[in-house]
Amino acid sequence: VELPPEAAPLEPLLVERSRRPITTARAWQARRAQLRERWLDFLGRFPEDRGPVRLTLLEEDRPAGCVRQRVLYEAEPGLPVEGYLLFPAVVRDRVPGVVVLHQTTEATIREPAGLEGPESLHFALKLARRGFAAFAPRCFVWQYRDRDYLDAVRWLAQRQPGVRGLAKMLHDARRALDVLQSLPFVDGERLGAIGHSLGGKQTLFLAAFDERVKAAVSSEGGIGLSFCNWHAPWYLGPEIRRRGFPLENHQVLALVPPRAFLLLGGDCTDGDKSWPFIAAVLPIYDLLGAPRRLGLYNHRHGHSVPPLAEERAYQWLEHFLAK
Repeated sequence: VELPPEAAPLEPLLVERSRRPITTARAWQARRAQLRERWLDFLGRFPEDRGPVRLTLLEEDRPAGCVRQRVLYEAEPGLPVEGYLLFPAVVRDRVPGVVVLHQTTEATIREPAGLEGPESLHFALKLARRGFAAFAPRCFVWQYRDRDYLDAVRWLAQRQPGVRGLAKMLHDARRALDVLQSLPFVDGERLGAIGHSLGGKQTLFLAAFDERVKAAVSSEGGIGLSFCNWHAPWYLGPEIRRRGFPLENHQVLALVPPRAFLLLGGDCTDGDKSWPFIAAVLPIYDLLGAPRRLGLYNHRHGHSVPPLAEERAYQWLEHFLAK
């Protein structure tokens, strides 16, 4: 499978700056660190110290098999935001935790919590019923807007000059991992992430930049920068469309090995055209002795999550987050 005509060729990954091939795990780690710094320089950086987690319970109900709580917490010091926390009704041992990142929808966190939207995207509710703790945070674009998404972009530019929207999303998704780790019934060594569309984009970057994520499922986020609206100002901005722009998301995906990552596509923003990104990173898994931890499943049902793809996502997380 070849890249679409509008996509730039993918820069080789297992090659040093001197153009010598990388053949050892140690040499790859040095190259990986370079790629990580290049991307962080472009995204803009948030402080690593996010402070302690304090949850305020706003409401609770108990759908069949689980507990669903709407909670308030601070994504950044002094910036409260809501999320939904769901977990099994009976917890006998520490359970794995999954950050669930919602798609572009006015329902925001109510969709993964199972309160609105298509049943196939009730990820957090269904994961809780399968024995996970799931936390769904609200994306900042809806938290700090008045009329449209650009309100949130302007808010971020005033608060954090030089920081791109996706950097804020990454910071907040990492904070969601902090929330899960703070819970005594969650096994902090068994954390994952899942998201569709907007949530799929965030899942890719969370898995890449936070090694606490041991398994991730990204659905229809559009892994190539030319595959969808990565240039929007609430993501990366128009600079990525500049001729000769040196970054591409196979470099981001390359930060994930040896941890597990599944890409779901429907031949819309992801699908067969996404294969070159997977193929570029598979040799890194081989080098690190972790084959079969990277996959692409194309369900060919467009920008959706049909039942078989949904089930494969849950099975992926169960397999790689099992004890």
